[in-house]
Amino acid sequence: MRRLVPVLLVTALALAGCQAADRGPTAATPDAATGLSGELTVYAAASLGAAFDELAGRFERQHPSLDVLPIVYDGSSTLATQLVEGAPADVFASADEKNMARVIDAGLATESAVFATNTLVIAVPAGNPGRVTGLESLGDPDLTVLLCAPEVPCGAAAATLLDIAGVRVEPASIEQNVTAVLTKVAADEADAGLVYVTDVRQAEGVEAIQAEGAADVVNRYPVTMLTDAGNPAAAAAFLDFVLSDEGRAVLADFGFGAP
Repeated sequence: MRRLVPVLLVTALALAGCQAADRGPTAATPDAATGLSGELTVYAAASLGAAFDELAGRFERQHPSLDVLPIVYDGSSTLATQLVEGAPADVFASADEKNMARVIDAGLATESAVFATNTLVIAVPAGNPGRVTGLESLGDPDLTVLLCAPEVPCGAAAATLLDIAGVRVEPASIEQNVTAVLTKVAADEADAGLVYVTDVRQAEGVEAIQAEGAADVVNRYPVTMLTDAGNPAAAAAFLDFVLSDEGRAVLADFGFGAP
């Protein structure tokens, strides 16, 4: 994985001179120390929200002439679809390898590097009014349970986890990203929902109930630079930062596991 970024960076720097002329509006006065300037567009899985906001802020402070645009967060499947349909971006970070493969198979990237891992937990409203004790509780038809859509990484992981546990759940609602599940649980609109450990760690108004077997269902998060990135030098440098010791320390602070 660590060999990936230097290769991307060399390629990006070679492309930067060609593409800067084509995309004049992104060219600004380069940072004298790093040579990076212009704008950087990042698409990232919803569960990365807080961590990537922190990473982006630090990256900008290190490169004053570079502007990281507000990061586009959503379910990885939604983001992959948008990219395949032509949405412009420099960097894509997915919550699973399946949706990253869609982007690579479409010719939008050549390779990726896994930079973090995550596992599921049961989120319940503060006080646990539904008296949820574990995965078995989610099969209770009297409880309102929310799940992510099966094509979304958190939904695919939830389906695998419940299948292993032999628990059948009839969700009251299927959400398109993990943030939507967590928001409704925090608002006491549901008794429980399966989300990532990192989501509950950052949220208010929710509590975490351990999900048996969750350690065996691990989501691996890959990141890549898009081949048609408008600012390839900045994209490669951002990947380098995410994979650096500092980047991984930030991710660990937000509850993500090592690759």
